[in-house]
Amino acid sequence: MNAVVDSSVGKTTLTVTSDQMSQAEAFDPTALRSVVPAELAEILAKVVRTVAAGGTVTIGSMPDELTTSSAADLLGISRPTLMKLVREGQIAAHKVGTHTRLATTDVLAYQDRLRQRQRAALQELRDFEEAEGLDY
Repeated sequence: MNAVVDSSVGKTTLTVTSDQMSQAEAFDPTALRSVVPAELAEILAKVVRTVAAGGTVTIGSMPDELTTSSAADLLGISRPTLMKLVREGQIAAHKVGTHTRLATTDVLAYQDRLRQRQRAALQELRDFEEAEGLDY
């Protein structure tokens, strides 16, 4: 049974069947590494594992530099909040003429740091609840 591929302007949707999802569970990325570069093999292996677990995968490309609006959208914050983070030095930025630009890698690194802090705070809360014997 083949996957359903729907291509329209600028977008391709690939829908896999439950049979293909079960095949993905048996996927061995070792053989893939001999055919494609290791980094690409790891990305593809993550995609297959996510699909096998019933998850959704969105693959896209990002430019090397982002506008302040697109960076704020990516982070899920307002543009003024992003500019505050830039002024505070939490995210690096540079000027192109009169426009502020941010390196995509810097924005993604900030996003990763933010998620790590959020996870640590959640773990602290869980530890506190456990220590206090709170059960919800």
